[in-house]
Amino acid sequence: MLLVHLYSMSLEGLVLVLDVGPSMHALLPEIEKVCSMLVQKKLIYNKYDEVGVVVFGTADTKNDLTVEVGGYENVMVLRDVKVVDGDLIEAVQQLPRGSAHGDFLDAIVVGMDMLIKKYGPTNKGKKRLCLITNALTPIKDPYEGSKEDQVNTVAAQMMTHGMKMDCIIIRANQDWGVRKEIVKENDFLLDVFSTRSSSKKVYVESATSLLGALRTRNISPVTIYRGDFELSSKLKIKVWIYKKTSEEKFPSLKKYSDKAPPTDKFATHEIKVDYEYKSIEDPNRVVPPEQRIKGYRYGPQVVPISSAEWEAVKFKPEKGVKLLGFTDVSNIMRQYYMRDVNIFIAEPGNTKATLAVSALARAMKDMDKVAIIRCVWRQGQANVVVGVLTPNVSEKDNIPDSFYFNVLPFAEDVREFQFPSFSNLPPSVQPNEQQQQAADKLVQMLELAPSGKEEALQPNLTPNPVLERYYRSLELKSKDPDAAIPPLDETLRKITEPDAELLYQNRAVIEEFRTSFELKENPKLKKSSRRVLREKPSGSSEEGEGVSDVGQAMDAIEYTSNVKVGKIGDSNPVQDFEAMISRRDSPQWITKAIQSMKDKIFDLVENSFEGDTYEKALECLGALRKGCILEQEPKQFNDFLHHLHKFCQEKNLSSFSEYLMSHEMMLISKNEAPESDVPEHEARLLTVKKEPKAEQDPETVPLDVGRL
Repeated sequence: MLLVHLYSMSLEGLVLVLDVGPSMHALLPEIEKVCSMLVQKKLIYNKYDEVGVVVFGTADTKNDLTVEVGGYENVMVLRDVKVVDGDLIEAVQQLPRGSAHGDFLDAIVVGMDMLIKKYGPTNKGKKRLCLITNALTPIKDPYEGSKEDQVNTVAAQMMTHGMKMDCIIIRANQDWGVRKEIVKENDFLLDVFSTRSSSKKVYVESATSLLGALRTRNISPVTIYRGDFELSSKLKIKVWIYKKTSEEKFPSLKKYSDKAPPTDKFATHEIKVDYEYKSIEDPNRVVPPEQRIKGYRYGPQVVPISSAEWEAVKFKPEKGVKLLGFTDVSNIMRQYYMRDVNIFIAEPGNTKATLAVSALARAMKDMDKVAIIRCVWRQGQANVVVGVLTPNVSEKDNIPDSFYFNVLPFAEDVREFQFPSFSNLPPSVQPNEQQQQAADKLVQMLELAPSGKEEALQPNLTPNPVLERYYRSLELKSKDPDAAIPPLDETLRKITEPDAELLYQNRAVIEEFRTSFELKENPKLKKSSRRVLREKPSGSSEEGEGVSDVGQAMDAIEYTSNVKVGKIGDSNPVQDFEAMISRRDSPQWITKAIQSMKDKIFDLVENSFEGDTYEKALECLGALRKGCILEQEPKQFNDFLHHLHKFCQEKNLSSFSEYLMSHEMMLISKNEAPESDVPEHEARLLTVKKEPKAEQDPETVPLDVGRL
C-alpha cells in the first residue's frame, strides 16, 4: 500500500480550464488540436498522469460547487480527474460551443475544487491548472470586498495546496476594441496570480504560438551536480546545477512480437536479443565471457586490451567545479556555445551561498565579465568539461540571482572554415548599387522580428513541426494501423513554409529583386580544368583566349571533389590539388596543398626532357594561381613565380621561362585579389636583365627571358 501511495505521488494531476464562450469560437479548433496533442504525449511519456477538463462560457452549468454552495454558473465539468485514455482525446477534440460569457475566476475555483477533492493535502507540486482564454469578458463582482481581494484569496489557497497554474491568454490585435477597460482589468487580475502564486502567464497572438505555449510534457528538473563551486582553495560556494534546456527527441520505439498466443493475457510481446561469440578456429565452439577480451583497431592491427589494463590507463578526474579565471564578455562569441544550457543556483536554503552567488553575479555583470570554469559532474566521469558562466541577475525580489553555463569547445572541437571573399570575384560579376539595394529590401522583407512588431515564430512558442506531426500520425495509427499519413496541418504549414500573406504583401519587392538580376543557364562543364588548358592554350591566336580568359574559365570550375585526397600524385596533379585545397576538415590542408603543388611544379620543370613536361607544369601553375586567388593567398603565388624564374636561371632552363612568356603567365594583381600588393600594370611585366655575352659565367648572370 505504501508503494502505491509513493508511486502516485510522482504523477501529475492536471485540470484544463478552457474558455468556450462566443468570443472563443474561432479559436476553438486550434485549442482542440493543442489539447489533444497534450493528451497524446501523456499517453506516450506519462500514461499514468490524471487529467480533468473544465469548460466555461456554456449555457448549461454542471459542477459540484453549484450544488454545494450555489453560484458558479456557466461552468461545466466536461471530464473528472482520471487517468488519461483515448476517450479523453476524443473529448478535447469535440469541445462544446458555448453561448454565454464565462467567468474565468469561477472556472479556476471549480478546477481547484476538483484537485483538492481528488488529492487532498498530498501530491503537492504535482497539481496543475491550465487556463486558456482571451480574457475579454469581465468577471462578476464578489459579494464582499473587491475583485483583487477575491483573486488574492484564491491565489493563497493555491499556494496552500501546492498548486501551479499556466495562464495562456490568446490576444489577437483585433480583440482590442471596445473591451479595452475590461481587458486592462483582467490583465491586472491575472498579474496578481503571477505574483501571489506559482502561476505563469503567456500571451499568444497566433495559432502557431498557441501550439508552443501549452506545456505538453511535464519534465521534472534533476540536478546534474551538487557540491562546491571552488573559486580558490579557501573560497568555496555550495551550488546546485540543473539543465536549463534539453533537446527533445523522438520517443524510443521498441520491437514488438506477435508470436505470443492471443489467449495469454500476461504476454509482454517483448523481443530479447542474445549474442553468441564463436571461435574463428572452431566456429562450432562458443567462447564464454571470461575468455573474451576487447580489441581496438590501430591501423591494420587489432590490439587486445583487457578490462584491467583499460581501468589502469583510464582518465579518472576528481568530481568538482573549479574557477579557472575571468575574461571580458566580448571574448566569448555566441557561436562557441556547445550542447545544452545549464543553470547554476545557490544551494536552496543556504543564505550564505545565496549571498555569495548574488555578489559574484552582480560584480561580473557590472564589469562585463564572464567566468571560465572546469567541471567534472560526477566521480569517475571519463571527460572534463570546460565552459563559461554568464551572470543571470534577477529582476524579481523573490527569485535569487544565478548563472547560465555553456560548454566551450576544446582546440580539437574547433572547425575553422576558410571561405573566399566575394570581393575576389571579377568586377563583371560584382553586384551594382541597384542590385545591392534590391537584395537589401528582400532581406528586410523576410525579417521575422521587424521593428515595432512582435517577433514571428518566437523560439519559446514555436514547436518542432516534425515531432508534432509524428505524434498526430501516431494517434491515427493507434486507431487504424492501415491509416494513411495525414496531410500537413495548416498550423504546422505556417512554420515550415513561407508565409503566403507576407509574400503577397511584398510582391513589389520580390518583383524588383527578380528584374534586377538576369538569370542565365549555367552550362554543365564537361571538360576538366586540365583539358581546358591543354585544348585552349593561353597563347593561341583565337579571339577571347589568353591568360585572363583561362583564369575566368578556371574560376567557373568549382572544387566539387568529395574524395579526401591527402597528397598530389603524378597522374592527375591538378585534380588532386583541387581536392586537397577544397578539404575543410582542417585549415592545414590549404597550406599543404599549395606547398605540394609548388614541389610538383619544380619536379616537372627540373626533370623534363626537351620540354616534354612543360605543358603539364603549366596546367599545374594555372591551377595553383586559381587556388591562391580563391583562398586569398596571392602573395604565395607571386613569390613562387619569382622564385621559379630564379630557379630557371640557376638550372639553365631558359626554355621554360620562354614557354611561360609565350603563354603570358602573369602575377596575381590587386584587381584579381585585394590582398595582392602588385598593381595591374606590373602584373604582366616581370622585367629582368638581358643576357650578357657568352664569355661570362652563365651561372652568375641572369637569362634574358623577356616578360613573364
